[in-house]
Amino acid sequence: MTRQTMRSTRGFLAVAALATFGTGQSVAAQETQQLPAYVTQEYGTPPSIPSGEIAPDIMNALQIVFVDSLARSEWGNRESLALEQIAQTGDPRLAWIITDMMRFTWRSTFDDALAQTAAGLLGIDLETPNRWHELTDHLIAWDIPSYPGYLPHKRAIFTQFLDGWDDIFIEGDIDWRLVSWGGVPIDNRAYDQTDVLCNCIPAADNPEVSSAADATWLDDDDIIFGIGINGEYRAYPRQIMEVREMVNDTLGGRDLGIPYCTLCGAAQAYFTDQMPEGVERPILRTSGLLIRSNKVMYDVNTYSVFDTFLGTALTGPLNDIGLQLEQATVITTDWGTWKAEHPETTVLIEELALGRDFDFRNGRDANGPIFPVGDVDPRLGVQDDIIGVMTASGEPVAFPRGPALLALRNGANIAYENIRLELDAGGIRAVDVDGSDLGSHQAFWFAWSQFHPDTALWAP
Repeated sequence: MTRQTMRSTRGFLAVAALATFGTGQSVAAQETQQLPAYVTQEYGTPPSIPSGEIAPDIMNALQIVFVDSLARSEWGNRESLALEQIAQTGDPRLAWIITDMMRFTWRSTFDDALAQTAAGLLGIDLETPNRWHELTDHLIAWDIPSYPGYLPHKRAIFTQFLDGWDDIFIEGDIDWRLVSWGGVPIDNRAYDQTDVLCNCIPAADNPEVSSAADATWLDDDDIIFGIGINGEYRAYPRQIMEVREMVNDTLGGRDLGIPYCTLCGAAQAYFTDQMPEGVERPILRTSGLLIRSNKVMYDVNTYSVFDTFLGTALTGPLNDIGLQLEQATVITTDWGTWKAEHPETTVLIEELALGRDFDFRNGRDANGPIFPVGDVDPRLGVQDDIIGVMTASGEPVAFPRGPALLALRNGANIAYENIRLELDAGGIRAVDVDGSDLGSHQAFWFAWSQFHPDTALWAP
C-alpha cells in the first residue's frame, strides 16, 4: 500500500490568540490572511480585530447586559442602551459573549437584538434561521479571540441558568470560547449511582453484564463498541451508549472510563487506574457542555474538566499535576461478528438502555452536525468515519475506515511509521510493530481533524 500525508494549514491560531493583548491597534490584514483558503471561501474575510483591554464604560455595559440583567431577571431600557453601546464598538471579540447569551435567551425580541448586534460586530448578514449556530460557526472558523475579562461574564451566564457548573467554569488550559451548552444538565451524581434517576444523561457505573448467549435482545447487525483488556472482552451496545454516554467500568483487572460522543461518532476508553500517588480514580461524567460538537467530560471527584478526545485534564487539581489518561482501543463493529470472534465476551444488559432505542447517527445527526463546529478540514467529508491513532513520535494519523477496511480484507499491509492496522472482529485495531495495542478508535472526520488540526491522512 502507498500512503499520502497531508497537513492542515491552520497556522493562524497563535496569531489570533496573541491579538487579544497589545497596544490597542487593529490586527494587521496580513495576519488574518493566514486563514486557510477553504475558510475564506466558505466564510469570507474576517473583520479587523482590535487588541488590548476593553474600555471601562464598555466593560460596564457588558456587566449590565450579561450579568446584572440575569440576576434581576429583567430586560429594560437600561439593558437596551447598554447593548447598543456594545454594538457601536465594532469589536468582533464581544460577539462571543453575545452568542453565549443567545444559547439561553427566553424571548424572541431579545434574541433578535442579540443576533443583530453580533452580526453587526462580525460584519455579516445572517442567512439561516439558526442564527446562534451561524454566528458561532463564523467565530470559530475565523478564530476570533475573546476579550480580557471574558470568562467571568460567561461563567455568570451559564451558572445563572443551570446548577452544578460553579466548579466547572474556572481558569485552566481550556479554550472557553469554544464551550457551549449541549441542552442537558450536568450529571453530578456520586460514584456508583447508575440506578439513581437524574435530569441528566446518566452515566453507568459498574454496569451489570451478561454472557453473549443470554443477550438475546441484541440482533447480529446491532452496532457495539468492543473492548478487550488482558484477555477479557466486553461489548458496549450503541443503544445503551447513546442513552448513557459515559460508563465507568472494570475489565481485565483495569479500571476504565468510557465516553461516547453521539455527536462525533466516537466511543473511547481511558484507563483510570494506576494514578499518581495520592490521586483518587477519576470518575468520568457528562458535564452537559460541548466543544465544537464534542462532549466535555469531567471528574466528579475533583471537578477537573478533561479534553474528551485527548484524555488531558484541562482544569482543576488533575490539571495542576498534568494528568494525561492512557487510551485503550475501542473496536466499532456489529454484535454478530464480535461475539463470533470473541465468544467468551460479556455484554451490558438490556435494562441499561432504559427502554430506549435511539439511532442518532442515522436519525438526528444524519444531515450533519447539529451544533456549531466552525470550519472543517476539506480533505474528507464532515462525517466520514476514520480510525484515529497517534504515532510513537506523537503525530496524529487518520485512516479512512472504508478504504482501510477494504484494503485489509484484501490482504494488504497498512503501515504508517510504527503503526500497523489489523482486522479485529469486523473492525480495525492499530498496533505497534511489536503487536502491542496503540489505543485507536473510530470517529467522524470533523471531530478528529479539529482536535488534531495537523493530522496526517493515510490514503491507499
